[in-house]
Amino acid sequence: MLRKLANVTVLAHRLNDDNSADAFLADAQRYRRELLAHCYRMTGSLHDAEDLVQETYLRAWKAYQGFEGKSSVRTWLYRIATNTCLTALEGRARRPLPSGLGTPSSAATDEIAEHHEIPWLQPLPDSAADPDDPSTIVGTRDSVRLAFVAALQHLSPRQRAVLVMREVLQWKAAEVAGAIGTSTAAVNSLLQRARAQLDAVGPSEDDAIDPPDSPHAQNLLRNYMAAFEAYDIDKLVELFTAEAIWEMPPFDSWYRGPQAIGDLSRYKCPAEEAGDMRFIATTANGQPAAAMYMRNRESGRHEAFQLHVLAIGKDGISHVVAFMEQALFEKFGLPASL
Repeated sequence: MLRKLANVTVLAHRLNDDNSADAFLADAQRYRRELLAHCYRMTGSLHDAEDLVQETYLRAWKAYQGFEGKSSVRTWLYRIATNTCLTALEGRARRPLPSGLGTPSSAATDEIAEHHEIPWLQPLPDSAADPDDPSTIVGTRDSVRLAFVAALQHLSPRQRAVLVMREVLQWKAAEVAGAIGTSTAAVNSLLQRARAQLDAVGPSEDDAIDPPDSPHAQNLLRNYMAAFEAYDIDKLVELFTAEAIWEMPPFDSWYRGPQAIGDLSRYKCPAEEAGDMRFIATTANGQPAAAMYMRNRESGRHEAFQLHVLAIGKDGISHVVAFMEQALFEKFGLPASL
């Protein structure tokens, strides 16, 4: 009888512990979106980031009894998320954009080739990244811009972690050292090398881009979509800066300058006339974006085709990445067809 009572008592404690962990994690869900942005910066992949956030919460649930409250819950979750990302990134190739492969820009008349074997950088929906209270995360918009995340991909995973935790999350060197299990001196060395590498490959044309809600950006985005929908390539070309870049993974080619971009749209775009393309405005990576739908001539419907993420500055559109991954449309809450 005493043994049975003891077993019941142990079971009751376990149930209480599980209930406490469940309640704890339910409360911790408020950090999910900023943790998603953190894992996205680390990996460059929306799909991987979603999986890693799930793994972070699973690890937190399992380790809840060992949480001593020496740091905030948010800090504790970031530590788990960072180490989860570091483990996942072991042996993985970086996620580039075509312009980051080290190849020269192409001419519109060159052959283009798809490379699905390359793990390309992916965009991040703003709705997935922004916390309800923007003050809870430092520089969310700037720190998920495509140019910045693409530059992070040139760093080693540990350099990436240190730079993000020090300069985006604003952690102290000692806090970062404790989070990733190294010394403060090692953290400072990793940060120094990361900064040097970022200076060499980092964002240039996107340094002063307009936020997506600025009147200038919204006006240019409207003109951009209207030019495509009217199949007015001359009008489209006028919207780009002199050194504008266009790229469209999984094609490994990229194009520089309004003329090359215009010629690409004339000669390689499957559209044939006005009305073949339709757009829905959205936002991604803290930038204006547009979902393109191409007319299927058999069905007559416009089907998901590309997701364009734009960098817009005072002189015009300086960069467009047109992602040809239709699965992204669902992630952005966009319909598969119109």
